[in-house]
Amino acid sequence: MEQYLVLYNPLASKGHGLEDSKKIEKVVKDAVFTYMDVTKIENPIEFAAQMPKETKVVFTGGDGTLNKFVNFLDETKFDREIYYFAAGTGNDFLNDVGRDKDSGPFAINEYCKGLPTVVVNDIRCKFINGIGCGLDGYCCEESDRLRARGKSKTYTMIAAEGLFGKYKPVHAKVTVDGETREYDHVWMLPTMFGRFYGGGVKICPSQNRYNPEHTVTCVAVHAMGRLNSAAHFLQVVKGKGPKYPNKLDYRTGKHVIVELGSPVALQIDGETVTNVTRYEVFAAED
Repeated sequence: MEQYLVLYNPLASKGHGLEDSKKIEKVVKDAVFTYMDVTKIENPIEFAAQMPKETKVVFTGGDGTLNKFVNFLDETKFDREIYYFAAGTGNDFLNDVGRDKDSGPFAINEYCKGLPTVVVNDIRCKFINGIGCGLDGYCCEESDRLRARGKSKTYTMIAAEGLFGKYKPVHAKVTVDGETREYDHVWMLPTMFGRFYGGGVKICPSQNRYNPEHTVTCVAVHAMGRLNSAAHFLQVVKGKGPKYPNKLDYRTGKHVIVELGSPVALQIDGETVTNVTRYEVFAAED
């Protein structure tokens, strides 16, 4: 029988990481599973490398867990196949690569190559799906606050509260490959490597993670009142954003600098960074 080592994040799926990781047993039959808390392993990649080659190492969790994995990985030195099984509340990466939670574990080594890097505050890290400030950063920050109090709300509920009063739009200056544009009343300002974020919002339909130049796309959603923003947000969720060129500005490049008029929260693959006034993204070198 095949041997599986399942590395799970206990904080994934709102604290049900282990429970959700065990769903792998429903799609992989006739195998022996060992489960281990990835947060208790100092370097999961080194740990995985020490496993017998016949043992399949599977990371489980959501986009945030994947982000931690890719930032451990040295793609030039790591030579064993690593598998991924989605067991988180945020699975935008899974959506972007055309899979679902019933697909079972799949090798992700190839997806970990050519990733962009974000520099913000004292953080420098890769991201596998996308980053964003504005309403999405607000949603992640608010979700963290609720979780700390033992409460929870859906992303849609938090976004609706933000649209109708709690989130304050900001001014932003965005430079993409040396060209600068300024935007007033910015609602969302993500820079994407994939197409989806926020639990299925198709914010960037034309972005292609497989493009040979490894470019990213920065999207400025701006210059709308609250009611118009709500209506447009529903269209963005459906992937129809490009129909509103005066309200959504899509810019693709290899180097993005975002400067904000006031501090906001930023999310990196769903993980929150607070008090952000500037971030910079570098596409991977060819």
